[in-house]
Amino acid sequence: MTSLELERRPSRSPYNERMCGNLTRNRASLLLEVARMYWDEGLGQTEIARRTGYSRPTISRMLAEARRVGVVTVTVAHPIERLMALEKRLVDAFGLKTARVSEATPGNGSDVGPDVARTAADLLLESCGPHSVIAVSNGRAVAAVVHHTPERSWPSSTAVAMLGSVGESFNTEDGPDVCRNLSLRLGGRFRSLTVPLVFDSLTLARAVREEDQVATTLELAARSDIALTGVGTVGTSVSPLLRRWMTPEVVRECRKRNVVAHVCGHHLDASGRHVHTALCDRTLCLDPERLREIPLVVGVAAGPDKIVAIRAALRGGYLSALVTDEATARAVLKDA
Repeated sequence: MTSLELERRPSRSPYNERMCGNLTRNRASLLLEVARMYWDEGLGQTEIARRTGYSRPTISRMLAEARRVGVVTVTVAHPIERLMALEKRLVDAFGLKTARVSEATPGNGSDVGPDVARTAADLLLESCGPHSVIAVSNGRAVAAVVHHTPERSWPSSTAVAMLGSVGESFNTEDGPDVCRNLSLRLGGRFRSLTVPLVFDSLTLARAVREEDQVATTLELAARSDIALTGVGTVGTSVSPLLRRWMTPEVVRECRKRNVVAHVCGHHLDASGRHVHTALCDRTLCLDPERLREIPLVVGVAAGPDKIVAIRAALRGGYLSALVTDEATARAVLKDA
């Protein structure tokens, strides 16, 4: 033992009384000094040994003792752990393939915030590749995800629309624009549906659906690798994408049949059952049963107005993945 080690050995003075178990005041002070150099200052054991005059093996034993007696406590934690626990609960409760929960609150009203959109964009890229076919619906949530999607050079990828166009007034939120913008982000191709989402005539709707280009696009969407969709509300509020077609007759029918949501142009009741309304046969969109066949259907929605609608879409099995924020996730799980 070196002379310095002998000098620093604890004495039997009144100030060296036992503090906790076998730990003395001098010993505690020494362990604190060594521990702070190692964990707070980031010094290596060799450097600590040089500074204190103790041998390196002695420093190693001191560090182990510091943890054993509680001078040093290690906590492994991160806010993401709380979010991951929510994701697991969503997966277990609704039989999802995956879920992503953002810590941030939603954007304005029922819009998804940038954190939710970025989280969904990350999941989208994790789940597809350079040759993927990606089906998209319309709306603010999907448009936000596309906006936050990192650029790629995937010339063999294809973005394809799952439903017709609402109209020019919605700009980048409309299906054809969402589809084209995603293809620009990925550097690939796109197939859009530049026909109305809802037709005034049932006869015209059926005729357009049978057109080769329309039928081929819908079939491509049905065979896609992944789909990205929002979740619309029907009830106290109505998604602006369907508002122009929600006549008093359709509204009364929806209320009578407990319609609370719409996904990719289809109405759902609170239990997640597809409700065939007067709009259905005149709406040009992917059949709901074909939507279920897509390997991964990612729903993106957040906000208090969306809770009942999200729960309905999950109960109906139309989504196999959900991206939302923490507050919405907790509310959806509350009555799951």
